[in-house]
Amino acid sequence: MHTQREHADYPLGRGAHYVVIVKGNQKKLRQQLKSLPWKDIPLQGRTRGIGHGRSEIRRIKAATVNSLLFPGARQTVQIKRRRTDSKTSRTTLKTVSAVTSLTAEQVTAGQLAELVRSHWTIEVLHHVRDTTFAEDASQLRTGNAPRAMATWRNLAIGALRMAGVKNIAAGLRRHARDPRRPRALLGLG
Repeated sequence: MHTQREHADYPLGRGAHYVVIVKGNQKKLRQQLKSLPWKDIPLQGRTRGIGHGRSEIRRIKAATVNSLLFPGARQTVQIKRRRTDSKTSRTTLKTVSAVTSLTAEQVTAGQLAELVRSHWTIEVLHHVRDTTFAEDASQLRTGNAPRAMATWRNLAIGALRMAGVKNIAAGLRRHARDPRRPRALLGLG
């Protein structure tokens, strides 16, 4: 959704940078990235991780670019993810591409891969807010109400996570059953 030319122009116009993931909504840019000589570009990093019931290996390559169909693009990164589900042993392969206005002198391929990965920490919060609080279905659309409600939802999620709650929906139900629990959770009583 955010891989839009206007979204890239905004930080660039303020002396900032961007890193955006390229998906199907940017067909020409995606095709341009696919046509780069990735086989000739050396592997610049590899990471391993275990979590969420799977193991994952990420292979990272980056290339300097000058004439991409995206404003201010100076580098592109390709991340090939190999995930193996620990229960089923099923392995999936996925290639993620991103572009950035940062140059190779400003950021390494590994740092770019970490920036792309850190994007998902924000998406997780949005996912919880939408699935648990039905935020996307909210009728609040004017004034400060949407922002205020998002703040309250973030407070609830953050307080529950700090208390060690893994399942936010279950934590909300538990705290809703006794009016003393939310106050105690926030240190108010």
